[in-house]
Amino acid sequence: MARNDKCRNCVEHKRCEENTTSLIFFIIGLIAIIAVRAVTILEHINRAYGKIAWYVGVLGFFLYFAYKYKIDNNRSRMISSRNLKDKVLCGGEIDKEDRDAIGAVLCALSSKKDRINYLIIFVSSAIVLVMAAYLDLR
Repeated sequence: MARNDKCRNCVEHKRCEENTTSLIFFIIGLIAIIAVRAVTILEHINRAYGKIAWYVGVLGFFLYFAYKYKIDNNRSRMISSRNLKDKVLCGGEIDKEDRDAIGAVLCALSSKKDRINYLIIFVSSAIVLVMAAYLDLR
Protein backbone atom coordinates (compact mmCIF):
# COMPACT_ATOMS: atom_id res chain seq x y z
CA MET A 1 0.00 0.00 0.00
CA ALA A 2 1.40 3.41 -0.95
CA ARG A 3 2.10 5.95 1.79
CA ASN A 4 -0.62 8.34 0.51
CA ASP A 5 -3.24 5.56 0.53
CA LYS A 6 -2.32 4.73 4.11
CA CYS A 7 -2.61 8.36 5.18
CA ARG A 8 -5.94 8.90 3.40
CA ASN A 9 -7.39 6.10 5.47
CA CYS A 10 -5.88 7.06 8.82
CA VAL A 11 -8.02 8.47 11.60
CA GLU A 12 -5.60 11.35 12.16
CA HIS A 13 -6.32 12.68 8.66
CA LYS A 14 -9.80 13.71 9.81
CA ARG A 15 -8.16 16.47 11.84
CA CYS A 16 -7.85 18.49 8.63
CA GLU A 17 -11.60 18.79 8.33
CA GLU A 18 -12.84 22.34 8.89
CA ASN A 19 -14.71 22.99 12.12
CA THR A 20 -17.90 25.05 12.47
CA THR A 21 -16.27 27.89 14.42
CA SER A 22 -13.62 28.31 11.74
CA LEU A 23 -16.31 28.38 9.06
CA ILE A 24 -18.34 31.01 10.96
CA PHE A 25 -15.32 33.32 11.28
CA PHE A 26 -14.45 32.74 7.62
CA ILE A 27 -17.94 33.94 6.68
CA ILE A 28 -17.62 36.92 9.04
CA GLY A 29 -14.34 37.79 7.30
CA LEU A 30 -15.94 37.55 3.86
CA ILE A 31 -18.81 39.81 4.91
CA ALA A 32 -16.30 42.32 6.29
CA ILE A 33 -14.28 42.25 3.06
CA ILE A 34 -17.36 42.91 0.92
CA ALA A 35 -18.74 45.55 3.31
CA VAL A 36 -15.54 47.58 3.42
CA ARG A 37 -15.12 47.35 -0.36
CA ALA A 38 -18.74 48.48 -0.84
CA VAL A 39 -18.40 51.67 1.24
CA THR A 40 -17.23 53.86 -1.63
CA ILE A 41 -19.94 52.63 -3.98
CA LEU A 42 -22.70 52.82 -1.37
CA GLU A 43 -21.78 56.38 -0.44
CA HIS A 44 -22.52 57.36 -4.04
CA ILE A 45 -25.99 55.84 -3.61
CA ASN A 46 -26.77 56.92 -0.05
CA ARG A 47 -24.32 58.16 2.60
CA ALA A 48 -26.16 56.20 5.34
CA TYR A 49 -25.64 52.94 3.44
CA GLY A 50 -21.93 53.71 3.20
CA LYS A 51 -21.74 54.31 6.95
CA ILE A 52 -23.60 51.07 7.71
CA ALA A 53 -21.25 49.13 5.41
CA TRP A 54 -18.23 50.72 7.08
CA TYR A 55 -19.40 49.73 10.57
CA VAL A 56 -20.29 46.20 9.45
CA GLY A 57 -16.89 45.84 7.78
CA VAL A 58 -14.84 47.19 10.68
CA LEU A 59 -16.77 45.15 13.25
CA GLY A 60 -16.40 42.07 11.05
CA PHE A 61 -12.65 42.63 10.71
CA PHE A 62 -12.39 43.15 14.48
CA LEU A 63 -14.06 39.81 15.17
CA TYR A 64 -12.26 37.96 12.37
CA PHE A 65 -8.76 39.17 13.25
CA ALA A 66 -9.31 38.67 17.00
CA TYR A 67 -10.16 35.04 16.20
CA LYS A 68 -7.19 34.65 13.81
CA TYR A 69 -4.84 36.20 16.38
CA LYS A 70 -6.04 33.78 19.06
CA ILE A 71 -5.60 30.76 16.76
CA ASP A 72 -2.19 31.87 15.48
CA ASN A 73 -1.01 32.72 19.00
CA ASN A 74 -2.09 29.29 20.30
CA ARG A 75 -0.36 27.60 17.36
CA SER A 76 2.84 29.59 17.93
CA ARG A 77 2.87 28.76 21.66
CA MET A 78 2.38 25.07 20.85
CA ILE A 79 5.27 25.11 18.36
CA SER A 80 7.49 26.85 20.91
CA SER A 81 6.49 24.75 23.94
CA ARG A 82 7.08 21.49 22.05
CA ASN A 83 10.31 22.84 20.53
CA LEU A 84 9.05 21.68 17.13
CA LYS A 85 11.18 23.96 14.97
CA ASP A 86 14.41 22.62 16.43
CA LYS A 87 13.18 19.03 16.31
CA VAL A 88 12.30 19.32 12.63
CA LEU A 89 15.25 21.48 11.52
CA CYS A 90 17.91 19.74 13.60
CA GLY A 91 16.67 16.18 13.28
CA GLY A 92 15.48 15.77 16.87
CA GLU A 93 13.27 12.92 17.98
CA ILE A 94 9.62 13.45 17.10
CA ASP A 95 7.12 11.55 19.24
CA LYS A 96 3.40 10.96 18.58
CA GLU A 97 2.34 14.20 20.30
CA ASP A 98 4.89 16.14 18.20
CA ARG A 99 3.64 14.43 15.05
CA ASP A 100 0.04 15.33 15.97
CA ALA A 101 1.06 18.96 16.60
CA ILE A 102 2.96 19.17 13.30
CA GLY A 103 -0.02 17.59 11.54
CA ALA A 104 -2.36 20.22 13.03
CA VAL A 105 -0.09 23.03 11.82
CA LEU A 106 0.17 21.50 8.34
CA CYS A 107 -3.61 21.06 8.16
CA ALA A 108 -4.09 24.71 9.08
CA LEU A 109 -1.56 25.83 6.46
CA SER A 110 -3.20 23.70 3.78
CA SER A 111 -6.69 25.12 4.41
CA LYS A 112 -8.36 26.60 1.34
CA LYS A 113 -10.16 29.28 3.35
CA ASP A 114 -7.20 31.67 3.51
CA ARG A 115 -6.56 31.35 -0.23
CA ILE A 116 -10.24 31.99 -0.93
CA ASN A 117 -10.09 35.01 1.37
CA TYR A 118 -7.08 36.43 -0.50
CA LEU A 119 -8.75 35.87 -3.86
CA ILE A 120 -11.93 37.62 -2.74
CA ILE A 121 -9.92 40.54 -1.34
CA PHE A 122 -8.02 40.87 -4.62
CA VAL A 123 -11.04 40.54 -6.94
CA SER A 124 -13.37 42.74 -4.87
CA SER A 125 -10.66 45.40 -4.53
CA ALA A 126 -10.12 45.45 -8.30
CA ILE A 127 -13.86 45.67 -9.00
CA VAL A 128 -14.44 48.44 -6.47
CA LEU A 129 -11.39 50.36 -7.65
CA VAL A 130 -12.74 50.39 -11.23
CA MET A 131 -16.28 51.23 -10.10
CA ALA A 132 -15.14 54.02 -7.77
CA ALA A 133 -12.96 55.57 -10.47
CA TYR A 134 -15.89 55.43 -12.90
CA LEU A 135 -18.27 57.07 -10.38
CA ASP A 136 -15.73 59.75 -9.46
CA LEU A 137 -14.91 60.60 -13.09
CA ARG A 138 -18.41 60.76 -14.51
